[in-house]
Amino acid sequence: MSPLLVFGVIAGYFALLLLISYLTSLKSDSLTFYTGNRESPWFLVAFGMVGASLSGVTFISVPGEVGNTNWAYLQFVMGNMVGYALIALVLIPLFYKLNLISIYEYLKSRFGQKTYLSGATIFLISQTIGASFRLFLAATVLQIAFFDAFGIPFYASVFTTMVLIWLYTYKSGIKTIVWTDTLQTAFLLLAVIITIIVIGNQLGKSGGEILSIIGESDLSKIFVWEGNTSQNFFKMFAGGVFITIAMNGLDQNVMQKNLTCRNKGEAQKNIFWFAISFFLSNLLFLALGILLYHYAGVNGLALPEATDELFPTLALNHFGTLAGVVFLLGITAAAFSSADSALTALTTSFCIDIVNLPAKNNINQDQTRRWIHIGFTFLVFLTIVVFNEVNDRSVVSAVFKAAGFTYGPLLGLFAFGLTNNLNIRDRWVPYICLLSPALSFVIDWNAASWFNGFQFGFEILLVNAAITYLGLLIVSKNPRSAHQ
Repeated sequence: MSPLLVFGVIAGYFALLLLISYLTSLKSDSLTFYTGNRESPWFLVAFGMVGASLSGVTFISVPGEVGNTNWAYLQFVMGNMVGYALIALVLIPLFYKLNLISIYEYLKSRFGQKTYLSGATIFLISQTIGASFRLFLAATVLQIAFFDAFGIPFYASVFTTMVLIWLYTYKSGIKTIVWTDTLQTAFLLLAVIITIIVIGNQLGKSGGEILSIIGESDLSKIFVWEGNTSQNFFKMFAGGVFITIAMNGLDQNVMQKNLTCRNKGEAQKNIFWFAISFFLSNLLFLALGILLYHYAGVNGLALPEATDELFPTLALNHFGTLAGVVFLLGITAAAFSSADSALTALTTSFCIDIVNLPAKNNINQDQTRRWIHIGFTFLVFLTIVVFNEVNDRSVVSAVFKAAGFTYGPLLGLFAFGLTNNLNIRDRWVPYICLLSPALSFVIDWNAASWFNGFQFGFEILLVNAAITYLGLLIVSKNPRSAHQ
């Protein structure tokens, strides 16, 4: 593809985001950034959350991973559906009842200040690493597709991207994100649909024949019952349930959007319709994966060594201009729908949980919040640059996996608070939140030798949460006692 065409696509896309930012910033006040004034239509939030949840990692990785594990990933998505139902029925009513801006405020009212700060800090660390990793993958694709042709270094292209994201989110925050996420979801799904149509046309297949290729492929196998593999159904399903609760229901990035709905009922409706849309979207990505491998086989194309490179390679080099353009729009949308909401959530959590900014009437709150927003923008930029300097995908993936371990304490903290009326010795919680992921990491690392070849998958999160829960139980005290 022509670099100038790529530039035109990306520039036009950002111009549209800036227009949305301008329109949504009208009649904004100091709380709009955090809550969107709780005026978001539930259906808009539901559709927009699809793009934010899929992310650039899903956009690139899920179709390619079909060649390794078939459709086993769908077992995980099935667990996600149960997790979303539990979020809608248990967490949404709680958060709306307490009228929270940051969901970690619950930990303060339930346990105490140190537990509250521990939960917020866990989120800030995890979200910074996670958002940086997702944007790093997408930025790498854009670097190859456009910036390398003009000799623009990676750090300069990432810095420019981060500045642009800050520009369209700095004023109205989550109110802008709800609308830009809707646009980004539309482009992401359109990219997949158009790519499938292009593949069908190039293969000379009708819609019915395309469905037959997908249904009859050996790659469409879903269920894995063997116990010693990380793709085992029970392991993936359970992992899907609890990772959804931890990384969506207990994540300020995701829940902040749900809390912009007008009331509890609309927020619950949003979750259920989002879950259905999310499931169908993943089906679409998995179907695309089969078609990509089928296309490569029919045309005798050599498969790239890394499965993550399959979709970008075919879209940019073999499917024509239209498919290349929509792929770039899709990867751009997927990347920025994750990064923009992450920056907003990081800023919100720091302002509310760490600084308690709304209570400080003696300072300029909007100006202070913008400086904090700038700080997190720069922090994510630095983290991405470090990932690139390491230049080792396995190391970067290990860092991302380690960040995932930190959601275990959050799951343990909320589970403990919701399942009993015990109080805890608040001062011990930070140590428990450090110890539980460390022990979980050691268990995961040695699982094969300790447990006769057994390997943990996503369900290591449950081990992590269980250790946290046990630690809290050890430091618990009489329910009538005051916090210490």
